[in-house]
Amino acid sequence: MPYALGNGEFVLLYPLILSKFDFRSQSGGQMRVGLMIPCYVDVFYPEVGIATLELLEKLGVEVDYPFDQTCCGQPMANSGCESDARATENLFIRNFAAFEYIVTPSGSCTHHVRNKFIAADPGQERNHVRSHIYDLVEFLHDVVQVREFPWAVFPHKVALHTSCSAIRGLFMQSMSERVHDSKFSKPKDLLQSVKGIEFVEFERPDECCGFGGTFSVTEEAVAAKMGYDKLDFIGKTGADYIVSSDMSCLMHLEGCARRLQKSVKFLHLAQILNGDKQ
Repeated sequence: MPYALGNGEFVLLYPLILSKFDFRSQSGGQMRVGLMIPCYVDVFYPEVGIATLELLEKLGVEVDYPFDQTCCGQPMANSGCESDARATENLFIRNFAAFEYIVTPSGSCTHHVRNKFIAADPGQERNHVRSHIYDLVEFLHDVVQVREFPWAVFPHKVALHTSCSAIRGLFMQSMSERVHDSKFSKPKDLLQSVKGIEFVEFERPDECCGFGGTFSVTEEAVAAKMGYDKLDFIGKTGADYIVSSDMSCLMHLEGCARRLQKSVKFLHLAQILNGDKQ
């Protein structure tokens, strides 16, 4: 598929990328991943799942999508319903235990499977999926180690929101409370290679947006106020877009923004890296 360059010329980028990056699995063959699309993304934001698939394929990664996947079990587990999560987690294992890499565009789902996946039947397969799942940002930044997305152009002001799960569960970004640690952000490392993007800084950037999964259902007033606060902080910066690697946070913030009649727009990181929006 041709992509337009800045000078108006078109070039077939796939061969260029595949000739530059030769991603191999630990066994030496072509890198093959099992793509896990979160249930809420599948239902409400399928364009994010499509962007994730297209991005991985542009980078030469072989992607399989098990069609009978459903949910990772996080909503039940977070609500204390461990027995209700068992069948869902066992299905997840049946779908993904054969893959060397399991990739999902969701830090919260990754955090659940890696760190809280205890309802499923214990055994080697459960251990395997827990130790082989990666958030998309982790996979691109740490495993594939790609730093160039030549097809992506995004000339807009961006407020980058990194979820609580991604920060404190997956360590994808430094934590403000750890004042002596070096500052880093894996999502920003990836996005800053996109042509034209401009990051804005806002107050209390790693404070929770208020979603918290089922927390936003059981404590809707508190969750909404937290979302309003986050939007107020970001609103002072003049950001055009709020971008995150967790669509669940964006879903909550977008709902809050609609109630407040704010014009800021929302995109998943994968959509920008894939060149979906300009």
